[in-house]
Amino acid sequence: MRIYHLAAECYPVAKVGGLADVVGALPKYQNLAGMDAAVVIPYYDRKFTRENEFDVIFKAVTLLDTKRLYFEVLKEKTNKLGFELYLIRIPGLLDRKEVYMYPDEREQFIAFQLAFLDWISYSQQSPDIIHCHDHHVGLIPFLLQHSKLYTALSHTPTVFTIHNGQYHGVLSWSKFSYLPEVDMTQTGLLDWANAINPLAAAVKCCTKFTTVSPSYLEELSVSSNGLEYLFYLEHAKGSGIINGIDTEVWNPKTDPMISAKFTTTKLAQGKQKNKEELCARFNLAPELPLISFIGRLVMEKGADLLAESISRSIAEHPGKVNFLILGAGDPGMEQGLRELKTMLPGQCNIFIGYDEALAHQVYAGSDFLLMPSRVEPCGLNQLYALRYGTVPVVRSTGGLKDTVIDFGDEGGYGIRFNQASVNDICYSVSRALILYENQQHLQLLRKRMMALDFSWDRSAKEYITLYESLKTII
Repeated sequence: MRIYHLAAECYPVAKVGGLADVVGALPKYQNLAGMDAAVVIPYYDRKFTRENEFDVIFKAVTLLDTKRLYFEVLKEKTNKLGFELYLIRIPGLLDRKEVYMYPDEREQFIAFQLAFLDWISYSQQSPDIIHCHDHHVGLIPFLLQHSKLYTALSHTPTVFTIHNGQYHGVLSWSKFSYLPEVDMTQTGLLDWANAINPLAAAVKCCTKFTTVSPSYLEELSVSSNGLEYLFYLEHAKGSGIINGIDTEVWNPKTDPMISAKFTTTKLAQGKQKNKEELCARFNLAPELPLISFIGRLVMEKGADLLAESISRSIAEHPGKVNFLILGAGDPGMEQGLRELKTMLPGQCNIFIGYDEALAHQVYAGSDFLLMPSRVEPCGLNQLYALRYGTVPVVRSTGGLKDTVIDFGDEGGYGIRFNQASVNDICYSVSRALILYENQQHLQLLRKRMMALDFSWDRSAKEYITLYESLKTII
């Protein structure tokens, strides 16, 4: 079964968030399960593209409104990522360093989608599935069905995965001319709230859509930035599949990015050695429990609650806990955490930015990982934490709700709270410190966490089952 995964990001080529991790892992595990999965993303002028070799396998011109855009399809030569990787390069448009934040971002992603469809159509390929990830490629299902240019591909099943339903990629109808000729009687499928909405169009037109956790599928009907009624109407077309993690990359037994490798047989010693290394770097006391946060400093992640929650927790438990923050985002939140670091030296530290190796060390060396998210479609951080025996402290929402069972419940191993509030966070910190004092129980929970299976093997099989079901629909 030939599958094309289309996305804006793919680790390790270009990563901004969890989307890249999924697109960089799911196809690899599908191939290991016997599929023929490939990835197509825009070309980025980044380290990966500069240091690896590519063949130009296709050249053509596509139209964006009245502009003729020359494009190339490049294929990575060695399949070193475990799948065929294709990059679409358009000089001056899809050859830049950053993934997002350009003023012509909408034009970039429309051109990417058109170039992909032109390539597949002109080269007379017949993929079994086209799997689109998030709104950046949300126009593909509509164009396959309602543009005469792609009639030969109109019966190709499409799967659309929503990684974050808060972002829709909305376009003014003034941009309609960027699209190729389409059936004008079907343009209502593009519309939501008097604008072209790629995410809404994808949900309407795809064969099946998925969310990255079962709970998030339910939550979209309640909170999806204006698309709640659409998800209510289309609920039967959707399914929730928990993301996996790449257990080869995230493996404390072999991880080259951590100070001390460990397994469940030497769990306490391994965690402590990594913690000592981490605390030495950030001037924290290794004998105290360490609670860390990794993520974007934005409201969605509950990062606006961090400074007050940390300050209050340290005041309530003086000399009994350390905090470490790794992230970047809202300048006001960054400044508030910098001030907190100055006020609480030796008890709280912060690293502004993102460092992949440091993130691995934080997962390995922390005792608890705090995730007070307001919105968390799936979440990967808690899965990484579980893999490294670090207790996740999470708000009960989306994928966090689906993957973390409170240690007070049968078979539990984590800490869950209901509200994204300072009170709930501080109460959960208190519970974490009580748990830390009972080292025998903590070690039991750590072993339980590390034995859990959140690998892509499991998730890839669920997607394959979904693909197979589409044969009876088309």
